[in-house]
Amino acid sequence: MIAEMLSFPFLVRALAAGSLLALCAALLGVPLVLKRYSMIGDGLSHAGFGALAVAMALNAAPLTVAIPLVLLAAFLLLRLSENSKLKGDAAIALISSSALAIGVLIMSVARGTTADVYNYLFGSILAVVQADFILSLALSIIVLVMYLLCYHRIYAITFDETFARSTGIRASAYNALLALLTALVIVLGMRLMGAMLISSLLIFPPLTAMRLCKSYRGVVVTAAVLSVLCFALGLVLSFALDTPSGATVVAVNLVAFLGFSAIEAIRKRWG
Repeated sequence: MIAEMLSFPFLVRALAAGSLLALCAALLGVPLVLKRYSMIGDGLSHAGFGALAVAMALNAAPLTVAIPLVLLAAFLLLRLSENSKLKGDAAIALISSSALAIGVLIMSVARGTTADVYNYLFGSILAVVQADFILSLALSIIVLVMYLLCYHRIYAITFDETFARSTGIRASAYNALLALLTALVIVLGMRLMGAMLISSLLIFPPLTAMRLCKSYRGVVVTAAVLSVLCFALGLVLSFALDTPSGATVVAVNLVAFLGFSAIEAIRKRWG
């Protein structure tokens, strides 16, 4: 079955691009989850849906509209959460609900785009093209280089941002970098995972890794490996069972989370 799957070029592209995006999402998701900012992915995915609606209404290429608008939403989210009384989850809820409402209103006016909207909402392996793989490869290189060069600074702002600022670390700049890279992962992953499900790649792998690993480095490495494995297994099952790719990947991640949680409970009980 796997040999048959790999005989289709679009499936190979989906597997390669999706694995790279899953890796990036896991690496970015660890500091976001630990900073209790994991819902940023959900907020930006809703902003991505609004951007998609604008692109379709303008009959423009989705990525050319979605990337700048979602990056703008990431900047706006940071500004709202850092420089006003609107903090964290409230800022995310404001942006996500507003973007979703705008997207629905625009789609209600635009006609004849139902199939495309379904693919972007819930993902489709048929939608992945060669350009998506190239963009995913470039993004993964950027994220990996950032982690290697800025590992200790990311660690510092993740656990004690006040202390990091006192040591001269530009915490705001690194928070902006994390938000911008997350926005790019959201936009590029919408074709494969869907706007409504892409944020799961940011949340599930770190939470699953935390069930067994106690060190930050252990969580980062385990989350990255689990994310890629769960994505690959989800894509194979999606092909075998003829189910939506995004939902299948999320289901595999859910099973992994429950399994690791059970192992953690057993270890605590008998340890």
